[in-house]
Amino acid sequence: MDSADANTVHLVVLVHGMWGNPSHLAEAAHVMREARCQTSSETGPAGERLEVLIAQTNSDEHTYDGIDWGAERIADETTETVERLKRDGKTVTRCSFTGYSLGGLIARYALGILSQRKFFETVTPVNFNTFATPHVGVPRYRGFRSSLINWIGPKMLSRTGEQFFSVDKWDRRGRPLLEVLADPDLVFFQTLSLFPHIRIYANAVNDSTVPFVTAAIETEDMFYDHATSGLQVELHEKYAPIVKSYYRPDVPPPVAQLKAFTPAWFRKYFTFGLPPPLQFRFPFNIFVYVTAPILLPLFMGLVLVYLSTSSHKSRARIRSLEKDNESTMQHLAHAFATLERDVENAVADMIDAPGDLAEASSTTLAARVDTQPDEDGTESDAEAKQMSLQPNGARPPPVQFVQLTDVQRRMIAWLNTLPGLKKELAFIEPCFNSHAVIVARDVQRFDSHKIGQGVLRHWADHFVM
Repeated sequence: MDSADANTVHLVVLVHGMWGNPSHLAEAAHVMREARCQTSSETGPAGERLEVLIAQTNSDEHTYDGIDWGAERIADETTETVERLKRDGKTVTRCSFTGYSLGGLIARYALGILSQRKFFETVTPVNFNTFATPHVGVPRYRGFRSSLINWIGPKMLSRTGEQFFSVDKWDRRGRPLLEVLADPDLVFFQTLSLFPHIRIYANAVNDSTVPFVTAAIETEDMFYDHATSGLQVELHEKYAPIVKSYYRPDVPPPVAQLKAFTPAWFRKYFTFGLPPPLQFRFPFNIFVYVTAPILLPLFMGLVLVYLSTSSHKSRARIRSLEKDNESTMQHLAHAFATLERDVENAVADMIDAPGDLAEASSTTLAARVDTQPDEDGTESDAEAKQMSLQPNGARPPPVQFVQLTDVQRRMIAWLNTLPGLKKELAFIEPCFNSHAVIVARDVQRFDSHKIGQGVLRHWADHFVM
C-alpha cells in the first residue's frame, strides 16, 4: 500500500476475482500509482492524496465462500485500513472501489455493508469501476459448452457458484442474491447510486469467462459473430484496445468458401489452439499434441477433483461462519437479510410489474457512452459511437445468440438506470481468453497481457480525485 505525505486521503480499494489473489491486480495498482500517486499528481478537493489498497483477505479458495461472505471480509479490511490510517495521523475523506471479475460483485455487496455501518456519513463516495464483472451472473449461450458450464458451475463452485448462476434462494421470496443486489429499492443499489462516477469495462470479444452481455449489462451480444458479421472496429489512439467506435452492417458480407484440402482449409478446421501455458515451440509442441489425448482427460479429472475438494472446504467454512452467533449478529449477510425479507413479505404483491419496468428502464449501449471531453481536451467520441450503433438511421435487428432469463433481463433493466453509468469496451483480438488480458493480470509471464495496459491507463486517467 502507498504512503502519502497528506493528512487527508482518497482511498481506492481494488478487489480481485474468483480463484484470485492480490497479484492479479498488481499491474492495475502500478498503473494507478504511476498516474495518481506521484508528488506532482492531482489531489482531491481538500488536498487528498491517493492511497491504493489491494484487498488481501479474500484470496484463492476463500473466493468460493460466496459474494456475501467475501464482501464481509472486504468491508472489514476497508474499515480496518481507515482506522490504521487514522492512527498514522491521516483521515480518509473520499473513497473509491474497483472490482475485477467476481471482485466487482463483492464490491457492490460491500457497499451495502459499509452503508449499514454509517461509513459513508464521513467518507465521500467518488468512483466505482469494474473490469469484466458478471453483473447479471453467467449467461447461457447456444451450444454444448455453455450448457455444460451452466450445469457444472453451481455444483463445483460452492456458494459462489450458486450465486453466479442465480440458483440460490437468498431471500424469503426465493430471489437470488444477484437480483437482490440489483434491486433499486434496496441498500446495495442505493449506495452504489451515491457514487457520481460509475464506469464499467467489458471485453467485447474472446472473454470465455465473463461474456460481453453480463460484463456490459446488455441484452444483446453484438460481437458474438464478429468474425463473420462484417463488424468494423476503431480503437482509441491513446487507449487501445479501448473501442472508439464500431459499425455492424445490416447484411453480413458473403463468406468465402474454402476449397477442401487446401492449406487454408486445414488451418481452419484442423488447428487446435492451446492456452498460453501450453504453447511451446517446435519440437516440444509436437509432444504436447501427441500426448493430448492422454493428458487432457487426466488434467480434466484433476481439475474436477480440485474443484470438488475446494467446494467441500468452502461449505465447511460457511457452516462454521453461520454457527458463530456473535458473527451472525454483526454481519450484514444475515442481519440485513432478516430485515429485508420481512419488508419484502409485506410488499411482495405490489412489485410484480417486470414488463413495465423493462420498457421504462431499458437502454442502449449508445446511451451509456462517455459524453464528457477526455482529460486531454479532445472531443468526446459519444457521437461516433452513437452513429456506429445506428447505421443508415436504423439499428440492426438483434442477434439472439444469448439466452437470458427473465431475472437477468430484470437485473439489466434495473442496473441500466444507475445515474451516470458509463460503459467502455475492450476489443482484444486475437486472443485465447481476454478475461485476464483486460487487467494485464500477469505481464511478467505473458507478454500478451501487456495489451491490457491501455485499458488500465484509461481507467487511471479517467479516475476522479
